[in-house]
Amino acid sequence: MTATGQIDPLGPAVGGVYRDAMVDVVAQDGPTARRELHMVRTPHFDLTSVGHRVAVTHRVGTDRIDDDLSGLLAEELFQPGWLRGAELFERLFTGIVLSSATDPLVAWEGFYRNTLDRVQTTLSSSTAVNAHGTIADYAPVYSHAEQQLAPGSVLELGSCFGFLALRLARAGREVVASDVSEGTVGLLAAVAPRLGISLSTRVADAGRVPAADGFADNVLAIHLLEHLDPDHGDRVVAEALRLARRRVVVAVPLEDEADETWGHVRTVSLTDLADWGRRTGLPHRVFRHHGGWLVIDVADRPPT
Repeated sequence: MTATGQIDPLGPAVGGVYRDAMVDVVAQDGPTARRELHMVRTPHFDLTSVGHRVAVTHRVGTDRIDDDLSGLLAEELFQPGWLRGAELFERLFTGIVLSSATDPLVAWEGFYRNTLDRVQTTLSSSTAVNAHGTIADYAPVYSHAEQQLAPGSVLELGSCFGFLALRLARAGREVVASDVSEGTVGLLAAVAPRLGISLSTRVADAGRVPAADGFADNVLAIHLLEHLDPDHGDRVVAEALRLARRRVVVAVPLEDEADETWGHVRTVSLTDLADWGRRTGLPHRVFRHHGGWLVIDVADRPPT
């Protein structure tokens, strides 16, 4: 845990226990303990609360430490209502990964390798490969984003863990991954070399990136705008247009209600995407494919 109580993704799980300002997380070692009073037991987690703290013992093997942890946590602890809130979700997620190995970088490297492998397996398979669906849901989004790109370099805004940025860099693109979270960007910068992948990282608010006009050929905002209030979202779209030389690609989930488990604060519709596209005055396409898409051809922008 950092001095301010923020999540430190590279903080060690001392003695196999991850502890921060809100949670204690430990990987189960040995037989399942007897169920105690006030304990919630699910297939993968034992949950207890002590005052304002949450304690979780998990039964997730190292071969299952990947981004489908999101689905497990949502399905077993958050959707039933046992727990609530995006911050608590992120802390438990981090704790499960870090409790999987004594060295934080080894733990995260395993997480990244497992996730990238399962994204590719999902894209190569004609059938679902995981019942919890987190990777299965976004793998086709990544694949479609890759297909929308113009030739050249890529700047991803709100890259989070950076799985898409890593895939693009591994395919030979010059890539910059940016996110407002210093911890997440630092994690990606630390793990990428261990994966043998070269990319650049940058800590930045997606609505105000310290970079020159036309910084990259392509600018991506993939499942970002639903995390931002409308004014902030407008600034991000404007910033993407400023930074792109050739193309802007935006993707959003199409939800009836914003899903707070994933940190969504609003819904974005195809109409919203069309409004953004129309206001640019540039050639653009709006369509549905595992969510909503807006693709803007900035290369056709008249010179200023």
